[in-house]
Amino acid sequence: MSQLKNMPVIGVIVIIAIIILFIIALAMLFYVCSRYKSITGKISKKQHSDFLHAVSEAYAAAYRDYGEGVNTPAIIDSAVSSKLSGLLFCERFLNNAVSLFVTLGLFGTFLGLSLSVSSLTELISYSNTSAWLSVLDSVGDGLMSALSGMGVAFYTSLVGVACSIILTILRSIFSPQAARETLVNQTELWLDHIVAPQLPTNSAKDDATLVRRMIEALDKSTASMDRTLTTATNEFKETMVTEKKMLEHFNGTVGKFNEGVRDFGEVDYNLRGTVERLDVSVRDLAGLLRRSSRPAERQDEQ
Repeated sequence: MSQLKNMPVIGVIVIIAIIILFIIALAMLFYVCSRYKSITGKISKKQHSDFLHAVSEAYAAAYRDYGEGVNTPAIIDSAVSSKLSGLLFCERFLNNAVSLFVTLGLFGTFLGLSLSVSSLTELISYSNTSAWLSVLDSVGDGLMSALSGMGVAFYTSLVGVACSIILTILRSIFSPQAARETLVNQTELWLDHIVAPQLPTNSAKDDATLVRRMIEALDKSTASMDRTLTTATNEFKETMVTEKKMLEHFNGTVGKFNEGVRDFGEVDYNLRGTVERLDVSVRDLAGLLRRSSRPAERQDEQ
C-alpha cells in the first residue's frame, strides 16, 4: 500500500480501471452461466419462460407449414439472438476482456516508462549547468521520481496480466459458450421430441396427399391467373373505350378547325375580289383625271 501511495495518480487510475473491469467481467461470467443453466433447467422441468414461449410459438408456426422439414436450429438461433441478446453481449465482452486487460497493462507500462524517462532527463540536464553542485542533495528525490515511474510501468503490467490469467482460468471452468450450446441442444430435443408430436401440421405425409395438394395448388394458381386475365381484359376494354372517346373528340376538333380554315379561305377570296375591284376603280379614276386635265393644259399653252 505504501508503494501505491508513492505512485503517480495516473498509474493508480490505470490500476483501478483494470480492477473495475475485472470485477465487471467476473460478474458477467457468473451471471451468463447461471442464466443459461436456469433456462436449461426449466426445459427439463417443463417450466414456463419467455425464451421457451418465443421458441415454441415460432416452431409451431413453422411446423404447421413444413411439418418435419422445419429448420429447428435456425428457429432456436433466431430466438437466442432476439430474446437473449444481453447474454450474447456479455459473451462478446468476456471474449475481449482478456486482451483488454493486457492492453491496459501495456498502456500503464508505456505511461510509466515515459514518466521515468522524463524524470531522468530532467535530472541529467543539471549536469551541464553551474548549479550541479548545489543540486546534488536533490539527486535522491529525482531518482525516487524516476523509480516511481518505473513502478507504474511494472505494477500496471502485473495487474493486467494477473487479471487476464485469472479470467482465462475462470472462463475455462465456467464456460459461457458451453452453457449456451447445452441450452441450444436441450431446446432442440425438447422441440423435436415433446412439442412436435403435439402440433397439427398441414404438410403432406404421403405421396397421395402430396399430389392432391399439388393439384389444389395448381387449381388455385389457375383461378388466380383467370382472375388476373379477366381484370386485365376489363381494364383494356375500358382503356379502348376511353381512347375511342378521345379520338372522336380529336376528330371533332379537327373538323371544326377545317371549317374555320374554309371560312377563312372564303373571306380571303372575297377580300381579294374587293381589292381587285377597288384597284380597277382607282385606275379608272386616275384615267379620268388624266383626260380631264389635258384640255386645261392646252388652254394654258394658247
